[in-house]
Amino acid sequence: MRNVLLTGASRGLGLEICKMLLEDCGASVYAVSRSRGEDLAKLQAKFPNRLFFKEVDLSQPDSARRAIFARDFISNQIPLHAYINNAAQAYGDIITNINEKKLRSMFDVNVFTPMMLVKYAIRNMILHRTSASIVHISSVSAHTGYKGLAMYASSKGALEAFSKNTAREWGRKGIRSNTLAPGFMKTQMSASLSEDDIKKICERTSLKRLPDIQSVAKTAIFLISDASSSITGQNICVDSGTI
Repeated sequence: MRNVLLTGASRGLGLEICKMLLEDCGASVYAVSRSRGEDLAKLQAKFPNRLFFKEVDLSQPDSARRAIFARDFISNQIPLHAYINNAAQAYGDIITNINEKKLRSMFDVNVFTPMMLVKYAIRNMILHRTSASIVHISSVSAHTGYKGLAMYASSKGALEAFSKNTAREWGRKGIRSNTLAPGFMKTQMSASLSEDDIKKICERTSLKRLPDIQSVAKTAIFLISDASSSITGQNICVDSGTI
């Protein structure tokens, strides 16, 4: 049975991935988010022996790492087969209004904490000699410009570069690392977009619609499965043909 560390598991894409891991894959999920949420609590009641939750503040890289790789959560006795880095903080504004405090907070959540978690995830994978997979959820904004998203896009671009180099560095140990770049989906993170904004985004896609959240979740599942055993160092866009 696979053990999967999943951040940002309480809502949106993370919750959808969590459901699929439990219902379709038979995996054990070590779920992390700022709060449990009603939907995740229901899942935990349904799968009490395979869904383990911990409330963690991912804006504090070192304390987050210590909370996750702890005796009461992912101890050295638990072999980790996959880490899906889904948690993210969105900070949007035009570049001439950059707020350094908000920028640093976003990079802590989106870049620095994931880097620290990868460090300890790889140590776990090496200890248990698992052929393991790391998947970072990136964003199409790292590849195509959107007004007001330069800071968010730069954090995702940093993740993509980190992932590619992780793949090169640790492939010899059977550890794969990929990124998945969704387009704009109907999630809580994009809830602030107006109908006019959504219409404009759809017009930029080949399919003229937003990507389906289930399609994105299934791609994440594919990237940690044996079916993708020859895929590493890649960025997979699931964006309805935006790029």
